[in-house]
Amino acid sequence: MSSGGIGQVGRVTLVIGGARSGKSARAQAIAEAASPMRTYLATAQAFDDEMRERIARHRADRGMGWRTVECPVDLPEAIGREAHGASVLLVDCLTLWASNLLLTDADADAATDRLLAALAAAPCSIVLVSNEVGMGIVPDNALARRFRDIAGRMNQRVAVAADTVLLMMAGLELKLK
Repeated sequence: MSSGGIGQVGRVTLVIGGARSGKSARAQAIAEAASPMRTYLATAQAFDDEMRERIARHRADRGMGWRTVECPVDLPEAIGREAHGASVLLVDCLTLWASNLLLTDADADAATDRLLAALAAAPCSIVLVSNEVGMGIVPDNALARRFRDIAGRMNQRVAVAADTVLLMMAGLELKLK
């Protein structure tokens, strides 16, 4: 992938970390530094009131200058559609996308192939957010282990393809790549 970047980061940047590590805020700051007009590719689905509130809070935190496109399952297609009219895309988040793929029984490896192809073809800068889910204990049920494995493989493949990989912990950034 080319590196015609966003400040100190490359054209494709992965911001990864645990829950509440500061990854979404860091990814938003990177995108906002890149362009006054940004497109937010949202993978979350509001299945309950708590998630509806969380989505509304994220939207309010973004403020003006953001266009939101909801793409809970069709993320690679959304990148392909939106990348040609945008200067920067923010994908939040790959982990929810992986969960959505799992819930729809989609082939996650094939979907990741399509994602990587969309990232490579996109002419704009892209910032992706993902959770690092493999640092805890081994989940006690098959579904949770399957999710962890899907997310872990996806994160590895995206990290290899990305120009820049940032690890967030406790609000602090460590540049991995």
